[in-house]
Amino acid sequence: MPTNEIFIPLKEVKLGGELNLPPDASSLVLFAHGSGSSRHSPRNQFVARTLRKEGKVGTLLFDLLTAEEEAAETYTRHLRFNIPMLAERLVDVTRWVLDTVATRDLNMGYFGSSTGAAAALVAAAELRESIGAVVSRGGRPDLAGDALGRVKAATLLIVGGDDKPVIPLNEEAYYLLHCERALRIVPGASHLFEEPGTLEKVAAMAAEWFAGHLQPMTHA
Repeated sequence: MPTNEIFIPLKEVKLGGELNLPPDASSLVLFAHGSGSSRHSPRNQFVARTLRKEGKVGTLLFDLLTAEEEAAETYTRHLRFNIPMLAERLVDVTRWVLDTVATRDLNMGYFGSSTGAAAALVAAAELRESIGAVVSRGGRPDLAGDALGRVKAATLLIVGGDDKPVIPLNEEAYYLLHCERALRIVPGASHLFEEPGTLEKVAAMAAEWFAGHLQPMTHA
């Protein structure tokens, strides 16, 4: 499938993205990456390819920050933990997708990594029934704060077994979620899931979760 580079026009910025939407796709997963990463993240690209291969799933990988913001962030690190701003960007992109891309009914999901997972959960809490499922990879869902209790989307938290500082943060978030949820720990995996076979496990878990929770829409 050819790469479809797009630009997403928001109120104040234009964000680069990569949209792959198969003709028979019934759902679309938006990727929210962590700080210091981009839509070209090899790990998220791998997961996206797996999702498209495993089911009728389209993917949208996009940059939460502009090139200028990312360049400044390298020195100041003032945006990576600005979860409200990142979540607002994700909400705006999701609404743009619903208005512009979704020419048919698509079930929407989020795949978030690191601080992007917190942004995904805050956005899911705001958009409520519009988002059917969220998957967090090595995420910081604790940074979603009070929004955790308002999330309706079925949420899967995936953490590396060797990512010791992040495990309790995910356990804490798990208990604050009131939606359908699961916490899975991948043995022998570090924060970035760089060990052989670990990212494959993440991708398989994500594909299964989205397949089970992004069901065709029904209208009253």
